[in-house]
Amino acid sequence: MDGSVHYRHGGTLETDPWYFSSGRTQTTRMNYRAVETTDEYVARLENGADWRAEIESLADEVEADAAWFTALGAVQDAELWFYDQDECEYYPVEFDEPLEVASCVGNVSWLDDERFAHTHVVLSDDEGAAYAGHLNEATVWAGEVHMRVFEEPLDREYDETTELDLWL
Repeated sequence: MDGSVHYRHGGTLETDPWYFSSGRTQTTRMNYRAVETTDEYVARLENGADWRAEIESLADEVEADAAWFTALGAVQDAELWFYDQDECEYYPVEFDEPLEVASCVGNVSWLDDERFAHTHVVLSDDEGAAYAGHLNEATVWAGEVHMRVFEEPLDREYDETTELDLWL
C-alpha cells in the first residue's frame, strides 16, 4: 500500500480500480478504505467490571482512535440489543445469569467525541443455548481481549438509510 487513504464511491472495473464485485450477478456497492495497523495488545478484563467499558478503557489507555478487537470469556449478566430494521430502533434483551462469551468481535471508533466500542457477542447458557446481538453492557466474570490498532482514526457518521451511526 502507498500509505494514502482510498475511498470507493462507485464506478466500474474499467473506470475504477476500487470497484468491488462479489462474483454474483449483482454488483455490491460499498464504501471502503485501506487501513494500516500500528500496534496490537492483549488484555485481561477485570472481574466485576463492565465488559464494553473495559474495552473502551483499554482503547483510552493505548490512545487507539480506531481498532478491531476480538474477545472471549464469561459474564455474570448481560444486556444485548436487537436492532429492529423496520422500526430503526434497538430493543433490549436482558440476561440475569452466568453466560459464556463464545465469541465477541467489534471495533473502536469515535462517537460523540468519545471512544466507542461497537461490540457484538454470541453468549451461551448452561444448556448450550446461544444468544447473539449488540452488547450494551455485561458484568465481567473473566475476559481476554486482543486489540489491533489502526493508524488513522475512524469517525462514526449518521447513515440515513439505516438510521445508524456507521464508520467511514
